[in-house]
This record gives sequence, structure tokens and C-alpha cells, in this order.
Amino acid sequence: MHVLLFLVAIVAGAVNAMAGGGGLLTFPVLMTVVTPVTADATSAVALLPAYVTSTWAGRKHLAPVRHWFWLLLGPSLLGGLLGALLLNLSVNRSFVELIPWLVLVATLLTLRPLLSRRQLSSGTAVHEAPPAPPISLQIAAGLLLFVVAIYGGYFGAGIGILVIGAFGLIGLTDIHSIVPLKNALSGNLRAVAVTVFLVEGNVDWEYGLVMAAGAFLGGYLGGRMVHLTNRTLVRIGIVFLGFAMAAYYFWKIYGAEIHMVGSD
Repeated sequence: MHVLLFLVAIVAGAVNAMAGGGGLLTFPVLMTVVTPVTADATSAVALLPAYVTSTWAGRKHLAPVRHWFWLLLGPSLLGGLLGALLLNLSVNRSFVELIPWLVLVATLLTLRPLLSRRQLSSGTAVHEAPPAPPISLQIAAGLLLFVVAIYGGYFGAGIGILVIGAFGLIGLTDIHSIVPLKNALSGNLRAVAVTVFLVEGNVDWEYGLVMAAGAFLGGYLGGRMVHLTNRTLVRIGIVFLGFAMAAYYFWKIYGAEIHMVGSD
């Protein structure tokens, strides 16, 4: 099991750096050995190093959007904190009932760029810094990232896809810049959530440390390969896996309840 978790974390860390959706790999595997809330918290801890290494690998591309990072950092941190606190208020039973819906939402977030007619392309990079955004756009962007970060602090799977989608709404489309910006903001909001999980004692360190080592390696590799890998194929694979897992959890959780009602 430890070897499996290590390998899964390598892949998940690389996927997060390149496309997003790595949590859809780590969370279900952890669900087989720990409780749902612990699985979510441990998955967050495990994937945190991947954000650090992937951001470092793409740091030179952050310069044109540095002002966006500082503008959106505060709302991201606050949203991540709120989401983590909401998770800690959830008992395992109530969180279990949300699992298939959360997996489905994360999968749909991963699917969204594949359905968009305006695909981000690594061949259309613009490395000059964009003009300063108007105040109204800055406020709207902060509110949007705050809402996104609440989801990221609560569940996290697919958060990178949602952040990239938010960037598209505010006019950021240069893939060379928005991928490391996504990694930097997602890493910070997840770091706040991880801090809450650590204080509350929700992390299984036996599995978390093994996966963190794998994610550390995977994040660096993914950050280095982000402009060389076909992210569309990566997302297609994650989408198929996500829909399969959502269907399984819907059947396991709600199908069992329907069966019990029918047997009364």
C-alpha cells in the first residue's frame, strides 16, 4: 500500500502541475484505508509539496503576472481558511454523503476546458506584462478567487482547473504565466487549509509523509514538463477516471440506501 500511495502521489503531483485534478487520484486511494475527512486532509498535505516544486520550476514565467499574484493572494488565503474550517465542522457521515457530488464537480471542472472552443495553447504565449487592470476588475477577481478558494479549502480536487477557469473570466490567457500563477495561488490556499487540518489532527502521517515525498518529485517533474506534455490527453484520462469514481460512489452510498428502503 505504501508503494502504491507513493506512485499515485508522483502521478498526482505531476498532473496538478500540468493540468490539475491530481486530488481525484489521491483522495479515492486514501479512502480505502482511512475515513473520508482524514482522506481529504491527508490528500491536501500529501499534494502540498507538489505546488511548491511546480511553482519553483515555473518561477521565471511569473514575472508578467506578479501583480495578480499579490492581488489575489489575500482572497485565496481567506477562502482556503474558511473552506478548511467548514470541513472540520463536517462529521464523517455528512461528508460521505457529499463525496460523489464533490468528485462529480471536480470532474466537471476538469472537463470544462475540453469543451471550451477557446483552448489555451502553449504556442500563443505573450511574455510582456499585461496593462494594469481597472479597479472594478481587481475587485471582481478578488471576490471570484475568494469563492473558488472556499471550495479549495474544503475539498480541493480540481481546484487548479477552477482557478484557471477564473483566470479566463478576468482575461488572463497566457498559458506560460497562468499555470505557475495557478500553482502558486493554489499552493498558498491549500497551505492554509493544511495548517487547519494539522491543528485539528485530521492527518494520517503514516500515509501522508509517503505521499508527500512522491508529490514533491511529481510536482517538480510536472512543472518542468508543463510546456512539453499534451495536457488535453492528461485531462481526458482524469475525466474518465473521475466520472467512473463518481458513479461508483453514487452507487455505493445512495444505491445502498435505496436498497435498504426497498427491503423494508
